[in-house]
Amino acid sequence: MNLDFTDDQEALRGAVREFFDKESPPEVVRAAEPLGFDAALWRKVVELGLPAIAVPEDRGGGGAGFVELAIAAEFLGRSLAPVPLIEAAVATTLLTSVPGEATPAADAVAGELLATVALHPVTGDVARLVPAGAVADLVVVLRGEELLAVRGPGGPAGAAGAVPNLGAMPVADRRLDTGEVTVLAKGAQAVAAHRRAVRHWELLTGAALLGIASRALELGIDYVLDRRAFGVPIAGFQTVQHRLADNSTAIEGTRLLAYKAAWAHDAGLPSAGTLATMSLLFASETAFKTASDSLHFHGGYGYTLEYDVQLYFRRAKAWPLVAGDRRVAYARLPHRLFDATEA
Repeated sequence: MNLDFTDDQEALRGAVREFFDKESPPEVVRAAEPLGFDAALWRKVVELGLPAIAVPEDRGGGGAGFVELAIAAEFLGRSLAPVPLIEAAVATTLLTSVPGEATPAADAVAGELLATVALHPVTGDVARLVPAGAVADLVVVLRGEELLAVRGPGGPAGAAGAVPNLGAMPVADRRLDTGEVTVLAKGAQAVAAHRRAVRHWELLTGAALLGIASRALELGIDYVLDRRAFGVPIAGFQTVQHRLADNSTAIEGTRLLAYKAAWAHDAGLPSAGTLATMSLLFASETAFKTASDSLHFHGGYGYTLEYDVQLYFRRAKAWPLVAGDRRVAYARLPHRLFDATEA
């Protein structure tokens, strides 16, 4: 396993970081709240081709892989960019992997519609808490053993239905009986395709949480170097140094796991799905603890809206919750690691 970036990947890292630093400063993030969606920024992301970067070239995509998508997700998290890049990339990859001419894959790849995936199987006619469901034109859902593409009321016009949340995410419930429904797959093929999409979301969200943790640590370091107590910077206090060192070590572990999960998907390894879940779980803990520590270093200032660290703290807490109860995922991990029948 060689997780060193290639020259092309290094170039992509530089370009994506420069793009999000320029186009998604804290002012843009704040202006997009509470919905968490900037339509103008989303159009720029689509023009860059980021949502379809992992789609094969013969399907109109960039022909890259999940390592490249993880790079984009990391810097999205670092800047808290208010765009559903992860959800759109996962949905577009899923749509282009399903055979058949009736799928709306071409429109998704071209950026003519914004697609997302409901992470949890649907019972009845409502998909609950769909990531990017408040702004998406199309939602891919699993109902029973049918994989469905539901195109209906959505997009920015549906933003009023967003569920309020701590992390300024455009999550929403989406009804299946009010839109145009296309059956993408049935049976075991449908279940497997949806499971893969969920794992893709996990690994990309893990990479985004890595970006959150990295930037939250920088905000904490900048503050403790500037803040003085008893005549010296509080960065000189041993307890502060220890917490910063622990956070830095955890971030490096998060980085290794995030890109190992992405590499495993590109390599087609059987362990790819489990690594994606492990990456999300570890990144969730790392991002929240790092953001929490940085916020506490700020003292009372950290809780005020004027300071950027609270933006990272709230998202570090909220973003992983869309996946459900982490305790359940932890409980299932041993079975997935040692039982070949578990996915």
